[in-house]
Amino acid sequence: MPAAPYVGRFAPSPTGPLHFGSLVAALASWLDARAAGGRWLLRMEDLDRPRCVAGAADTLLRQLEAYGLHWDSTVVYQSTRDDAYAAALDALISQDLAYPCACTRARLAQAPRNAEGEIVYPGTCRNGLPAGAAARAWRLRVPPGTVAFHDRIHGDLGQDVAREVGDFIVRRADHLFAYQLAVVVDDAWQGVSHVVRGADLLWNTPRQIVLQTLLGLATPAYAHVPLITNAAGQKLSKQTLAPALPLSGQSRVLAQALAALGHPPPGELAGAAPAELLAWASGQWQIERVPMQPAIAKPAP
Repeated sequence: MPAAPYVGRFAPSPTGPLHFGSLVAALASWLDARAAGGRWLLRMEDLDRPRCVAGAADTLLRQLEAYGLHWDSTVVYQSTRDDAYAAALDALISQDLAYPCACTRARLAQAPRNAEGEIVYPGTCRNGLPAGAAARAWRLRVPPGTVAFHDRIHGDLGQDVAREVGDFIVRRADHLFAYQLAVVVDDAWQGVSHVVRGADLLWNTPRQIVLQTLLGLATPAYAHVPLITNAAGQKLSKQTLAPALPLSGQSRVLAQALAALGHPPPGELAGAAPAELLAWASGQWQIERVPMQPAIAKPAP
């Protein structure tokens, strides 16, 4: 059988402009698709409406275009996809794979936490709501056992999701669908074959594989690229006040991003235009060269 066509994607949340860490993740995803002769899709994860910033999605598009990272199809906005997520949740409910939960954050304040600092759900509502309690969210009934997966950068990994995470939320108390459900539904709908994203999302993968399995969906190949930190060792993010990507000096910034991905451009490409840098990198790309360790962002000159 011929190999399935490569389809990659970049899925930012429009909560603010892209920063250098976002560029590194986008660039890795774009290069992996281009080196494989595949398609690269763009999806706006604007699911969490209260956190989205007006105009941020348009800013993200302009930033990607300014850095030569062009996508291959119409941009998908998760805020338009509620019907698809509802259908997936209904399918889970019909098989008793999801159940209503009345728990509040206060009720779970004393629950144990996993290595990532997340609450491990203790199963309070798994066998029915407590007397007098009203349903707030919906949780997935996670089956026992280790979810094993191969990351193209980190190697063979596994997690017992039932023990280390517990039954996780698929629809929130504010009636918004949870990220884990939406990303699985959208990746399958868009035919995504390869997911290349930041290492901060590495341990979302076992949860997503659980959902893919229960919904009868294919599991993409995963690769998680190194995080970019500031000088204090904090992940670049809006919370750590990471500056927005500049819309000038793109060649210098792209060269830094390529170096963070283990592909520093040769000296003869110093000052080359973004298109030339990207053409070189597409021909040189080997995901095996991408480091696992975080990289420190260099301050702008």
